[in-house]
Parts: sequence; C-alpha cells; structure tokens
Amino acid sequence: MENKISKIVSLTKRRGFIFPSSEIYGGFGSSYDFGPLGVEMKRNLKQIWWQEMINNHDNIVGLDAAILMNPKVWQASGHLTAGFADELVECKECKKRFKPEEVKDNKCPECGGKLTKPRKFNLMMKTFVGPVEDNASTAYLRAETCQGIYMNFENVLNSMRLKIPFGIAQIGKAFRNEINPKNFIFRTREFEQMEMQWFCHPKQANKWFNFWKKERINWYLSLGIPQKDLRAIEIPAKRRAHYAQRQVDIEYRFPFGWGEIEGIHNRGDWDLSNHSKHSGKDLKYFNQESKEKYFPNIIETSVGVERSLFAFLVNAYQEIKGGRTKTTKAVKEAEVVLKIHKKLAPIKVAILPLVKNKPKIVKKAKEIYKTLKPHFICLYDQVGSIGRRYRRIDETGVLLAVTVDFQTLEDKTVTLRDRDTMKQERIKIKDLVKVLKEKLES
Repeated sequence: MENKISKIVSLTKRRGFIFPSSEIYGGFGSSYDFGPLGVEMKRNLKQIWWQEMINNHDNIVGLDAAILMNPKVWQASGHLTAGFADELVECKECKKRFKPEEVKDNKCPECGGKLTKPRKFNLMMKTFVGPVEDNASTAYLRAETCQGIYMNFENVLNSMRLKIPFGIAQIGKAFRNEINPKNFIFRTREFEQMEMQWFCHPKQANKWFNFWKKERINWYLSLGIPQKDLRAIEIPAKRRAHYAQRQVDIEYRFPFGWGEIEGIHNRGDWDLSNHSKHSGKDLKYFNQESKEKYFPNIIETSVGVERSLFAFLVNAYQEIKGGRTKTTKAVKEAEVVLKIHKKLAPIKVAILPLVKNKPKIVKKAKEIYKTLKPHFICLYDQVGSIGRRYRRIDETGVLLAVTVDFQTLEDKTVTLRDRDTMKQERIKIKDLVKVLKEKLES
C-alpha cells in the first residue's frame, strides 16, 4: 500500500498538482507548492467548504484574521506552555531530535550517539517584528486560525447583530514546528485550516456537538468518500486536547493507515474565559430577553485542507489493468484514472482536435475552446494521438472531453466523452454549454 503513496506523489508532480518546494536548491523539508492543477483543486475544496458553511447554514458568517497577533494571545491560549509541545530526546553528537518511541537502547537512530533525557519542545514558530531581534520584538506565526476568531468574537457579534447560537468560519494558513513531518502533505509545518467556531449556550453544547459531527461526516460522503474509508473516533479524556470537554476525530483510511482529517471539539468556555481573564475584556454574552449573561460554549469543526485534499486524491486514484483506450494493439500496462468528484476536479472539460495537421479541425477546436472557457475551467490539447491524450486527461481527473473530428465539419457536432463511464455521444456545438452545465451540475 505504501507503493500507492509513491505513485500518487509521482503523479501529482508529473501532472502539475503538487511540487516539492525550492526543488532546484534541494528542496525544503515538508514544504510543498501547489501547481496549476493542485491550486485549482485546492480552491475548489475551499470554495465547497465555504459554501457549505456560509450558504447552507443559517447564522454563520466569515472572517479573515491576521496571521501575526499580539504574543499575549498565545500566552492566554496555552500555546506557550508545556501543553502545546512535543516530548523529544536530542542526540548529543548530531543534535537531531526524535520522539522517545522512535529510538531504541537510548541511541540516536541516525548516528548512534547518546541521547539526552526527554524534554518538551514548543511547537510555536517564532519570529521577530521590527529592526531588533530581542524579547520585546518576539512574535509568533499562528499555530491555529481559531484564535483570530476568538479575538473578534465581540466585534463580529456587535457588527452583525448576531444572537446565540451562531458560527464564525475562517480559512487560513497555520504553522507548527513539527519535529517529525511525514507522509507527503499529511503532516507539514505550513498548512491551511478550514475552521468554524459555533458559539452556543452551555446547556445546548452536546446537542450541537452531535449535530456538527453528523453534518461533517455527511459532507465527506457527499464528495465521494466511501463510508468504509471514513470513521469517527471518540477521544478519551486522557488523550484529548487540553481545552476539549469532548473530542471526535474524523479519520480517513490512507495507505499508511487511519489518519485524522478533521477534528470536532467541544471547547467549553476555555477560550473566551481565558482571553477575558488575561485581557481584562468582558467577553460574556448577554441575552437581552432572558437577561442571562454567560460565556458561550464553543463547538469547533477544524479541517486540514492538505490532509483532506490528500484523502480525496487517494480516494480518486485508480489503476485499470489492460487499459481503457481503444487502440489497434492491446495496452498491457495499467492505465491511471483520477476519478475526482466533479465538484473538486480541477479541469472540467478538455477540448481535443482529433488530428493536429488538419487546419480546419484545429481552427474549429480552438473556437469551441474560446466559447467554453468563460463557463468552465478548460484544457486545450492537440499533442499526440487521441488515445494518448485521453490517457493524459484521465490522469488529471478531467471529467468531460470534447473531440472535434471530420464529422464536426459536416454537421457541426462533436464527440463528448465521459471520464467515468467512457460513454461517447454526439452533441451539437450550439448545445454544448447547456449540456456541459447539466452534466456538471446534476
């Protein structure tokens, strides 16, 4: 199964989804760049989540908070204490650090040197603001996006005239100085989160926790993740995050094993009460009707963008033995198809002239491409045989292919090929936009 990961890593680089960062300089550990197709798929994923939260639910609004915040935020949240740290041992010779469970006989796995006793290493990424690098100018790259939401709880509440229960959604970068990043884009030091913080009355927290747990699981199912590859794990008290009264991890079955792609937390009133205490600002909610004043409980849904995207790629990856392309000779090697859900697929339509040495066919294909491009993310490809081009677009997850051939010049129709069924049908050029929209939106 690990071989599947290496195949996906190779495919994503070859087809323009994900590249190693700074590759011409030897790369930079656990950092990745999203190429032309990767950035489209990632944008689709974030847009679908945003629409789900903002458009499909009442009483949820958006926010885009700053990455850099007053360091007191992280002191109050507990991120600068031992609660947000990994326990590590350090080699006295090569100075590399490891988790205790990664070593044997108290020897360095790399050089065999002696190791220090385990101690805590904070995961916050430190930086400096201003011309002088001293304690007064110390700042941190945010370790999670939710703290920006808590900083703006009162601003959003008042400006939008909201009443409990309500939610605030945000998509943004977060940074953690992971000592052991691994499994491609599953665990990295720089990543994106899609988080929604739901503020509710403490007595209704459990009801809302169960509601959002069900909603979030159904979201993955609606995007093609099979039930057998998805599970929700209730985390026992001793393993929960320090702020969590209840915690459920939504996990996907990766080739390397089950891995968390989203967390659902009942954070209680930990965040607002702590920020209220440290800032001196009263962050309690006042109910005008009941005259009750209290710290809301927070139900958090927190999605790792890269992790969930990785899950969708793994789920989409298929190898079909014997090939799918009709050629005069049998295709012996397996053909790869990325059966990405139509909402996530980076390219929706490919326009392919049957041959490139017939000017009239090429001209008509380019005209169709220009007609479709304002409506869909399109690809134009005239390089290689039509069979090879079908294989290329199958590897990139293109949903529909429009082939312009000799018959097109006669009756103004084209061949429309479906990625998943491989069914082909003749469609009138004048009906193309309508038919494509119907297929993509159905």
